[in-house]
Amino acid sequence: MVSRALNLGLRGFQFFCALIVMSLVGNMIATAIRGNSAMVNYDMFVAVFGMLSLLYLIPTTFLDSFSVPVVNMALDVLNVLFWFCAAVATAAYLGVHSCSNTDYTHTNHITNGSPNTSKRCHEAQASTAFLWFGWAAFMASMVFSIMAGKGNTNLRGGIRRGPAMSQV
Repeated sequence: MVSRALNLGLRGFQFFCALIVMSLVGNMIATAIRGNSAMVNYDMFVAVFGMLSLLYLIPTTFLDSFSVPVVNMALDVLNVLFWFCAAVATAAYLGVHSCSNTDYTHTNHITNGSPNTSKRCHEAQASTAFLWFGWAAFMASMVFSIMAGKGNTNLRGGIRRGPAMSQV
């Protein structure tokens, strides 16, 4: 069983990462003049989904009576999947370039679309880093919620057996 303080610390760090990603991507969306790529919109979806799921997951850290282990596991698995996809895709679309390279920032469809493409590039790189940090935190809490859920529920279908034979 994982300590409540460790679980709460992970949930707090996840909230912090979701808040930072939401702020950075929200600023990218707000300063856009030619629209946003689907990747930027997906990053915002991931941050919002993480925040909304944490509205359930943080209180269940305190109150075990409201916790449904299968829901905790499902939300953690979905967050791990969404955050991983966002981190990989954003990193792949950004590539490894300098944000001071104007040829790069004007041709990349994530960084292009703002009057200040260098600033938008820095915001995209920072949000990618926090997407990876958030993914690692959700991965750890997913492992912990699976460990906690296995003790409370039977996750295998299994064959139902009758009572054991008693001695005569």
